[in-house]
Amino acid sequence: MQKRFAGLICFLMLSFCWIPILAADQDKGADLGIITGGEKGTYYQFGLNIAALLEAHGMKINVYNSNGSVENIYAVFKRPRTQLGIVQSDVLAFVSKVQSDATLKRIAKKIKMVFPLYNEEIHLLGQKTLADFEALDGKRVAIGTEGSGTYLTARLLFQVSDIHPGQMLTIGLDEALEGVKSGSIDAMFYVAGYPVKLFAEGVTAADGLHLIPITNKSIVEFYPQVQIPAGTYSWQNDAVNTAAVKAVLVSYDFRNYHCGVVGRIGRLIYENFDGLKNSGHPKWQAVDLDYRLKGWEQYDCVRQQLAKASPPTPPKPKPSLNPVLNAIKEALQP
Repeated sequence: MQKRFAGLICFLMLSFCWIPILAADQDKGADLGIITGGEKGTYYQFGLNIAALLEAHGMKINVYNSNGSVENIYAVFKRPRTQLGIVQSDVLAFVSKVQSDATLKRIAKKIKMVFPLYNEEIHLLGQKTLADFEALDGKRVAIGTEGSGTYLTARLLFQVSDIHPGQMLTIGLDEALEGVKSGSIDAMFYVAGYPVKLFAEGVTAADGLHLIPITNKSIVEFYPQVQIPAGTYSWQNDAVNTAAVKAVLVSYDFRNYHCGVVGRIGRLIYENFDGLKNSGHPKWQAVDLDYRLKGWEQYDCVRQQLAKASPPTPPKPKPSLNPVLNAIKEALQP
């Protein structure tokens, strides 16, 4: 199973490596870069927020858009002037587990986590006759366009769980939703932080659909478990257990001056985290920079810089309450 999927990952990585890099406010004088995602996506906005923070502290970084996590992992590993990237943790985890492919072994060794970012919940929308993830066996399932984050996660879920749909449709989200609503498709995947606009505006109770729980034992061992709260969508009455993919900021394992540069970037993000939450993309509110991501240790160049980071200002202690004094005041009230 791992060999087959390793081949898919390798093919996607190599097929993306020729795609030209596009950047926001690209500065040819800057030799730093962060590769993100589509220009309308959260990854790209996070990149712009980080770039604005660094510029305020005298550093310049190019923000590159991309086709997603597979391209980003390979870009950080191979491309010049691309020291940072945002990727899905499940793709990182799978690459680290494949020991039979020499290229993937080198990538797993050299890609390091800077910070965990936020959860992207796995939405599985389908017919109410499908009670759980296992019910997808033999069904027609839309898994997103080839190379998208949704596509990658869906393929990984089926590989990890050993569930075999009758057909995996590589189509866009709008087309997939129409197919599920008409009944020509049994279910569709969409990996994104809730609430997603497509389901909030494109689905009603009259459609007779529901979010299918993902609690498969093999998947639970591989992915964080979360809930999509009841009422997240107007047609969703109950909380739904599902899995989540953690977005992760990564770097190459530099052993030159870039080690200190990436470390300083990590320190600036850490020390100015409140500013990012207040003025950056709303998803910064869901980020926990100290989250322990299973199977990943923080890049040592970042860890060393964080040891020098300014500690948060401790709250002023509240004056201790004297119960005797309080009793006297109450007793002597007119």
